[in-house]
Amino acid sequence: MKEAQKQKQLIIDEIKDKFERAESAVVIDYIGITVAEADSMRKKLREADVDYTVYKNTLVKRAIAGTEYEALSEVLEGPSGLAFSFTDATAPARVLNESIKEFKKMEFKGGVVEGEVYNKEDIQAIASIPSREVLISKFMGSIQSPIANFARVVSQIAEQKEA
Repeated sequence: MKEAQKQKQLIIDEIKDKFERAESAVVIDYIGITVAEADSMRKKLREADVDYTVYKNTLVKRAIAGTEYEALSEVLEGPSGLAFSFTDATAPARVLNESIKEFKKMEFKGGVVEGEVYNKEDIQAIASIPSREVLISKFMGSIQSPIANFARVVSQIAEQKEA
C-alpha cells in the first residue's frame, strides 16, 4: 500500500471510530466564516466537549459506506464540517446553532443523533433542546416546588395545633 493510501486509510478509520463512539454527529456548511469566527466557534465547541473537524467528503463517504450513517452521504457536498459529541447528544447542534445565529453564516446539512439520521430541519429542531444539565435542573426545580409547598402547609398545620 502506498504511503498516501495508508494516510487516507488512517483518516477513514478515525472517522469510522468517531461515528461509532458518538452520541451525535452534525454536519454543517461552514462557508463564509472568517478565521476569527471559526476560532470562536471551535472554542465554544471545545468548551462543550464537542470534537469539530473538517474532513474531505470523499473520505467521510468511504468511512460511512455500508453503515447506518450512509444516508449522510447525500449531504456531503461542498465544504462540510463535522461536530461529534461523545457525551451529550444535543451539544453539537446546540453550540453550532449559537454560532450560526451569531455570525449569520453557515447552515446545518444534517446529522446523526443516537444512531438516527436527520435532515437539516430536524437538526435545527434538536438544536433548540436544552442541555442535559439544564433539563435536570428544570426537572429538579419542578419537583422541589410542590415538596416545599407541602412542607410549609404541614408546618402551618403543626403551628395551628400548638396554638
